[in-house]
Amino acid sequence: MNGTVTGTGKNAGPTHPVIVVGSGPTGLLLAGDLAAADVPVLLLERRPHKISNLSRAFGVHARTLEQLDARGLADDLLATGSTITRLRLFRRLSLDLSTLPSRFPFLLITPQYEVERLLERRARDLGVEFLFENEVVGLRQDDNGVDLDVRGPDGTVVTRRAAYVVGADGHRSAVRQAVGQPFPGVSVIKSLLLADVRLAERPESVLTVNGAGDAFAMIASFGDGWYRVMGWNRRHEVPDDAPLDLEEVREVTRRALGTDYGMHDARWLSRFHSDERQAPEYRVGRVFLAGDAAHIHSPAGGQGMNTGLQDAANLSWKLAAVIKGQAPATFLDTYQTERHPVGKAVLRSSGGLVRLARAQNPALRAVRALVTAAVNAARPAQTKALAQISGIGFTYPAPRGAHRLTGTRVPDVELAGGRRLYEALRGGRFVLITPRSLEEPYESRDDREDLPAVEHWASDRRTTVLVRPDGYVAWASDNADTTAIERGLTSRFS
Repeated sequence: MNGTVTGTGKNAGPTHPVIVVGSGPTGLLLAGDLAAADVPVLLLERRPHKISNLSRAFGVHARTLEQLDARGLADDLLATGSTITRLRLFRRLSLDLSTLPSRFPFLLITPQYEVERLLERRARDLGVEFLFENEVVGLRQDDNGVDLDVRGPDGTVVTRRAAYVVGADGHRSAVRQAVGQPFPGVSVIKSLLLADVRLAERPESVLTVNGAGDAFAMIASFGDGWYRVMGWNRRHEVPDDAPLDLEEVREVTRRALGTDYGMHDARWLSRFHSDERQAPEYRVGRVFLAGDAAHIHSPAGGQGMNTGLQDAANLSWKLAAVIKGQAPATFLDTYQTERHPVGKAVLRSSGGLVRLARAQNPALRAVRALVTAAVNAARPAQTKALAQISGIGFTYPAPRGAHRLTGTRVPDVELAGGRRLYEALRGGRFVLITPRSLEEPYESRDDREDLPAVEHWASDRRTTVLVRPDGYVAWASDNADTTAIERGLTSRFS
């Protein structure tokens, strides 16, 4: 693996505008978005073509569902699982998801493979080129593009050239290693147990979580008769490759939950350790990192897959705008400035939850009791915690003097004519929402991708808002006229 980034600037032009490495949820959403924007994209995956039913993630949060709604996929995904409106952490801390200001005020419990299935279908329908059993073994970049050395299923290494490369190839990312990015962090929990099983007795809830003494266990229903079990025994931490049988999973579950619900017929058993790690730079020249290649977190709060999908939603439209000549290449730096702080915040919050859950000494247990009491009793504390875990509370930096809404997420507001904002975002373009009384500064034309789609508020709201393709405010004004709107449009890629 070549870990040196070179810059000769003498190589031929790129064959592919973008190569995405990794066909997990992050890579699939990103590749599909690029193809939807008419940017040809090649997706490389080192594994054989198979959507595994053994994936770890199982929860889809409100912000991710909003992003999927903007791609016409949310309703299909909802049909694959069950929803919960109350999330319990520790024994007494309870978060009421039904209060979320979203079309999706809940947590969707559905396996990751259902997310992958929908995203792969979309990507294929849009023309993404897939190459499976193709492994990145080298990378070099210059001023004009990136060369990837790719080993195919027959062992032959072929060099493929792209204008940009995105590494969405997981926590052992070959792309990250090739550009020399470190992955600093620590192991948070050793020897977590995972199992997919059937149960003789159905738990009372779709998601059952509890800890008792030195044991912790969680059971989530996949809705098809199978259940995901995750457990941990503080007194039995062994290497990932240590043998694991169903009886050990049963024992941990009984200690944590008081019963194993008649657990039987495991189709999968595994151990893994949970790390907290983050790459310092999400962009290295023409190479980007997204999802687990850029950051990995503890499973607390179920934010890992969700954060990766939101990375992809942030990066895809920016790459498309640069490749089409609508934005300067420097605009791609905003991916680092916007998403790296989010990844850091998720590391901090999920790690904090794990440390409080594992608390053994009296001081930490007292802190946990105080946090639980504060969040349960104080609405502002509950709102902040919900916004963090669901993803709807993250904002992006705004220029000095910008409107207070700039950089914030826009909820799925109602538009004139009975449309919703996230329906309007399905075109992959900016959406300009204006008061109905404001004269349109130009004709909204479907054949002009450089112009936003123009919509009006269904209400009598006076604020004019320019919404980015990922659902965040690019520019806003409380008293806009056509001149101000033109200035806002001009500045959207600055």
